[in-house]
Amino acid sequence: MLIRVTRPSDCTESEVTPERVFRNRRRLIAGATGLVGAGMLGVPMTGRAARGPALKHNPGPFATEEKVTPYEDVTTYNNFYEFGTAKDDPARHAHMLETRPWSVQVEGEVEREGPVDIEDLLKLAPLEQRIYRMRCVEGWSMVIPWIGYPLSALIDHVRPTGQAKYIAFETKEDPEQMPGLRYPVLKWPYVEGLRMDEARHPLTLLTLGLYDEVLPNQNGAPVRIVVPWKYGFKSAKSLVRIRFTQRQPVTSWNRAAPHEYGFYSNVNPQVDHPRWSQATERRIGEDGFFRRKRETLMFNGYADEVSGLYAGMDLTKYF
Repeated sequence: MLIRVTRPSDCTESEVTPERVFRNRRRLIAGATGLVGAGMLGVPMTGRAARGPALKHNPGPFATEEKVTPYEDVTTYNNFYEFGTAKDDPARHAHMLETRPWSVQVEGEVEREGPVDIEDLLKLAPLEQRIYRMRCVEGWSMVIPWIGYPLSALIDHVRPTGQAKYIAFETKEDPEQMPGLRYPVLKWPYVEGLRMDEARHPLTLLTLGLYDEVLPNQNGAPVRIVVPWKYGFKSAKSLVRIRFTQRQPVTSWNRAAPHEYGFYSNVNPQVDHPRWSQATERRIGEDGFFRRKRETLMFNGYADEVSGLYAGMDLTKYF
């Protein structure tokens, strides 16, 4: 049975105001392996100790010139149902997640099956910062400076066979660390997927940080996927398994409500969600809940880069 959860469109202004919370210090210390202290990068220590250790990275491509969403909003207003369905639940509960040790199991149609340790992922390719627009299917958006490298680097490293047409991503499932798993909001564990050409696209990021630091737990630590031209639920968090498959994987929201959440889930203002329009969006951090909404861009503004992936497809059918 699918339990309907409260959407931003159902909420009052007071209900959606993010709660400012103190992030867990023990996680930040544990996550410092392979990272460097802020002082070594010339970053002022003021405020840094309350966040995470700095993460070495280079400037990256595909940056938008739009105003970046404030760090406090990015880290306290989240969808991460494994920690609860309220927007401030992840920031309040995600300190329970232990992110060291951590590995990602690679399996399926690949030559190199087996676990890949998080420290090896950190060293697999040069880290770079990319400022991406991110759009939620619920009608809100952010602009976030992610740190990572193209997922294609990992794909090339594990060498998929010619039978690999899709990739499935699985999020950690541990009710002791993730209290939201105790409720049947979805069939756990959370699974998302991409077609192979989508996964190999240069925009698709294997992500290990945001702003200039290690990923906070509530944002998908220690490793997640970011696919900026798709709705946010496609960007799976806290990955423990990557499976290469011949067939299109069954994904969590598509399984739960296929008439509302398609496999592709490309940002498309012309295809409405059954319960609300996708033509406009509300940018978090811009002068409150009642600020005039902005128009939603096709493919979240990345049409020049990705529209060729869907040439000849009816995007009202393959939504």
